[in-house]
Amino acid sequence: MDHEIDFFFNKRSHGLKFVEFVGKVAPVRSRSDKQLVSHDSKSNNYNYKFTFSVEISPICREDLICLPPKVAAGLGNFGPLVICIKVSNSIALLDPFTLRQSFLDAEQYWRSSFKALLSSRQLVEYIVLDVEPVSGEVNIGGLKYVLADAQVARVSDFGKNDTIFNVRTHLGHLLNLGDYALGYDLYGANNNDIELDKYKGLVLPDVVLIKKSYEEKRQRKKGKPRSWKLKSLNMEVDNSARGVRDNAEKMDTEYEQFLRDLEENPDLRFNLSLYRNKEYQPSEMASMTDGEDLPSVPLDELLADLDFSDENVDDHDDGRDRQPDLPNDRRTDLRDKPDLCRDQPATIATNQRQPTIPATPRDTTNPT
Repeated sequence: MDHEIDFFFNKRSHGLKFVEFVGKVAPVRSRSDKQLVSHDSKSNNYNYKFTFSVEISPICREDLICLPPKVAAGLGNFGPLVICIKVSNSIALLDPFTLRQSFLDAEQYWRSSFKALLSSRQLVEYIVLDVEPVSGEVNIGGLKYVLADAQVARVSDFGKNDTIFNVRTHLGHLLNLGDYALGYDLYGANNNDIELDKYKGLVLPDVVLIKKSYEEKRQRKKGKPRSWKLKSLNMEVDNSARGVRDNAEKMDTEYEQFLRDLEENPDLRFNLSLYRNKEYQPSEMASMTDGEDLPSVPLDELLADLDFSDENVDDHDDGRDRQPDLPNDRRTDLRDKPDLCRDQPATIATNQRQPTIPATPRDTTNPT
């Protein structure tokens, strides 16, 4: 389903800057038009209304994609079943079965645009029964991956059937026996994708794992504040409108998922300012296993939450700069430290000019 948002600007330059900003964070294609509103033929003044139309790529991080045959061939027979691992002004793709990586810029994408086969809203939770690494650790784009063969089962199947899936995954460095993972269920999904029909003889895997799940460990810390927080502008919400309560619950759920993504992926925290939460107080009586291996934001990435309220301003401050009062043991007396003044050359600066002695002209004539 397509969604549209309209923005209105007072000046054309403001609209151009906004279009330029969107083009830096997502693959877009845009066009511009202008319409004559009024004109004065005597003074030769024209008033135009400018319109910019921007289309953003629907591909998001963690989407499962089936590349078109033309795109896969252009990338060196890449895929065709790949995962989107990052979206900026280009799209970063990863083959979870071979650990190959490729990039698509905006021009390449819109030349043969495509949509996601499955999105992150369709992730299914699995439990890991066995993991066997196949290759060593590989560093791709600053992230570590290990190719491994795993046996998984759907959590929803417990007590109903004994269906076990053998899958190959790129999460061999994270998954262990008994862990939970989120993935796409291709075994029970009904895929109606045009690009899949173009590949004859393509065998789809039963499961494609996307990321490790920490839901069970987060339930133990449910209701406890985080050690960090984000700051946002105040918003005015009309509580009398219909569906406000449902939208509020949906926004809270999506915001919580956004905070979890920030904890799990350091790349998402690159341009964000995270502040220390004053309400967070670690409990000394908490169990050592509570929250073990749970991703969190390191303390060295947090900023101090400065408070510029009037209570912190001295009422008797006259605005002049004052030197801080030092304790007596930190004051330096030159009489107690004569080494500071011993054998030091004295330098005297003066503004007086030295008298200039006129030079005696030299007779260069030859004696007769």
